[in-house]
Amino acid sequence: MSQLAKFGSLEGKRVFVTGGGSGIGEEIVAAFAAQGAQVAFVDIVEEASRALCSRIAAAGDLEPLFSHCDITDIPALQKVMTAFAAEIGDFDVLVNNAANDQRHETENVTLDYWNERIAINQRPMFFTCQSVLPGMKRKGGGSIINISSISWHIKGAGYPVYATSKAAVVGLTRGLARDLGSHGIRVNTVTPGWVMTQRQIDLWVDDAAEIEIKRNQCLPGKLMPQHIASMVLFLAADDSAMCTAQEFIVDAGWV
Repeated sequence: MSQLAKFGSLEGKRVFVTGGGSGIGEEIVAAFAAQGAQVAFVDIVEEASRALCSRIAAAGDLEPLFSHCDITDIPALQKVMTAFAAEIGDFDVLVNNAANDQRHETENVTLDYWNERIAINQRPMFFTCQSVLPGMKRKGGGSIINISSISWHIKGAGYPVYATSKAAVVGLTRGLARDLGSHGIRVNTVTPGWVMTQRQIDLWVDDAAEIEIKRNQCLPGKLMPQHIASMVLFLAADDSAMCTAQEFIVDAGWV
């Protein structure tokens, strides 16, 4: 990939990322670190997360802070965020990235399964926003970026609870933008298309999927994690100072 933008306003910023240990989240963490930001992140994948921190430090960038955390445990998540903020300062940027697109059939969804999926894919987003709010108010501004999915836009089959939770991301973004805007806090959604993370390649990207991608994308080639990270960086930086309450779709033209 060619040389990408350097956002001077991101240097020294404090950034919190959920699900930062692999896939899109891993790329987001590394991209912020390369911009000179101090990143803190949580994930349930410990070995990969610690390896990511070591790779970033070895590259000469500021080593991220990592804590193992199951984001379905809201009190634990709040405790980790409070501890990180006490160590490095109030957060300037929040990236709600963590999610799980486990497939399921409508007929098989139980109440417990529904609650579990919402607990992973939707509920933590509100409480991370709530957690960073006092610090961002003290700073006089901030940027919150919530990651959605084109799944609900394209009427994707095989994951109705996931699609519901990802549609709700846009509602959360727009529901917070007015209240938080008076404090200089911007809230936006980034909606990825079918991104070629290792998980997607291992589980879902077969020959039929390759045909579907080529048929639906306007642009040739594969959508990669760095394409999503680039949009996240822009929305975190001062370059997007008057962007809020919006959904930015990065899907090579699928929707």
